[in-house]
Amino acid sequence: MKSKLIHDAQGLRTYAVVLAIGDEIGHVLQTFAEKERLSAAQVTAIGAFEEATLAFWVWETRKYEEIPVREQVEVLSLNGDIALDEHGRPKLHLHAVLGRRDGSTIGGHLMNARVRPTLEVIVTEAPAHLRRKEDSETGLPLIHIDD
Repeated sequence: MKSKLIHDAQGLRTYAVVLAIGDEIGHVLQTFAEKERLSAAQVTAIGAFEEATLAFWVWETRKYEEIPVREQVEVLSLNGDIALDEHGRPKLHLHAVLGRRDGSTIGGHLMNARVRPTLEVIVTEAPAHLRRKEDSETGLPLIHIDD
């Protein structure tokens, strides 16, 4: 992984982060977020994965159902955010739409993925801090906005 700060003004930083073959996106971006002390940021990316695990959150069971993707796919759209968890650590929340060789797509919550050949990520930090708090109804760590 290589990264570069490409904009820094008025509390807003923007980074280009380029992942390489074999990089696991969750681990790499988590390490990057901790190193840069990101507390509120948006993430967008395009590229490709050699494999991935997506998930769909089922309301009735309050659990994620995993969707394994065991083939080379194009990352057509990857969006998400970074917010602080209840312990003050950056936490990733990513969703992806992946394109298959036949042109069909699959999408969902991104659990993990291994890059091949590259993933081009733009991380844009916001000047405000976002915090995640466990929601009592769903059990999910949702972004909490004070009234």
